Amino acid sequence: MKANIVEIVKNSPSYKELVSKRTSFGLKLAAIMLVTYYAFILVIAFDKKLLGISLGGVTTVGIPVGMGIIVFSFILTGIYTKRANTEFDELSEKVKEEVRKAGE
Repeated sequence: MKANIVEIVKNSPSYKELVSKRTSFGLKLAAIMLVTYYAFILVIAFDKKLLGISLGGVTTVGIPVGMGIIVFSFILTGIYTKRANTEFDELSEKVKEEVRKAGE
């Protein structure tokens, strides 16, 4: 019975759509985050003085930029979570329904 369910899920158009959309979206968000982090590291490596500009006292430009990157990562996580809880959950429910119908 379990092998049959696995085949039903694998052959489900909704499952294929879910995997495709989720993978594509995850890769896009990962690429955005990697570009952001690596850009920050490259600025540190090639133009240390830029992030070392004082904003008054002991705070430099690098501090708010670094904090901004952290906040940006939380925002991307929220975007993924919102989409996962709407579109991806709907597709998951479609797959479950297809398995239920096929099992009857």
